[in-house]
Amino acid sequence: MATPDLDLTADPVELTAALVDVSSVSGDERLLADAVEAAIRRQAPGYQVLRSGHAVLARTTGNRPTRVLLAGHLDTVPVADNLPSRRDGGRLYGCGTSDMKSGDAMIAHLVATVPDPALEITCVFYDCEEVEAARNGLGRIEREHPDWLAADLAVLAEPTDGAVEAGCQGTLRAVVATEGRRAHSARSWLGRNAIHAAGELLGRLDAYRPRRVTIDGCEYREGLQAVRIEGGVAGNVVPDACSVTVNFRFAPDRSVADATAHVREVLDGFELRVTDAAAGALPGLAVPAARAFLAATGAAPRAKYGWTDVSRFAARGTAAVNFGPGDPNLAHTREEHVDVERITECTGLLRRYLVTPA
Repeated sequence: MATPDLDLTADPVELTAALVDVSSVSGDERLLADAVEAAIRRQAPGYQVLRSGHAVLARTTGNRPTRVLLAGHLDTVPVADNLPSRRDGGRLYGCGTSDMKSGDAMIAHLVATVPDPALEITCVFYDCEEVEAARNGLGRIEREHPDWLAADLAVLAEPTDGAVEAGCQGTLRAVVATEGRRAHSARSWLGRNAIHAAGELLGRLDAYRPRRVTIDGCEYREGLQAVRIEGGVAGNVVPDACSVTVNFRFAPDRSVADATAHVREVLDGFELRVTDAAAGALPGLAVPAARAFLAATGAAPRAKYGWTDVSRFAARGTAAVNFGPGDPNLAHTREEHVDVERITECTGLLRRYLVTPA
């Protein structure tokens, strides 16, 4: 298939539609990455460009004292009969409109239409964000080209409906096992039901009162929930094994080790195996570059509920925020869409930041 010809200088709403119409399910971003790379090389000649797998990076190379990194992932979840894009009044529908090709369009448009920014700019369009962390393109870039991720502030164009969401929660998943003794259900007194044994565990989770903590004026709310339960052998057998998967979403003032210790304390007495964990990100809003971003956009920051790649930047000591036109509540849905006014508004606010002297 021929590489699509993208006009980065077009209205960002139209550019969003053009990006959406190039299918880029995780692992199959090559065609869109080719199009973005070709467009930046042709329409943003002042940028140094690097290709990494199905990721495209570009940066200015001047001597301005502050560098901002603008990042967006090119991939989407599997298409759900929602391509090509379609316009209905003030909404643009299609797979990836909200998460997060409207954010990609915002970044790409500004790269091509802000010829003399007040800041040094790095933009990163990366692959495989919607799948397991081991495939995430940012991880590969950090391993192979870490200097490209150096910045005073990172802005991820994740869907925030135009708000500035600072930092992010950490996440931990664990499997808790209960044991019993198998028996015929007609003679249940000879066995011990492992599913029933999970009742105490579920009771503790139901009674759990999550913590709230305020950091840099943003309130983070924690949550510890059972998200999956497995057990049972057959319709006439007392089960001898049961497992409950729990998910702990924790405030970014806890480390993964702290979060693990807390879950073990709450579920003391049960066998627990951590299967996945990722640290959160502190807001970092006291950093001058972050303060300048808030001042330029005029936005009041709020906590990010959920985990995003801002965590990767926080681990590097870089302040990072989420800011994009998409609505996170519409991500991954069949009816995914974005309000076109939000694309225009967010692009204008980000432009203001890029042209405001540090």
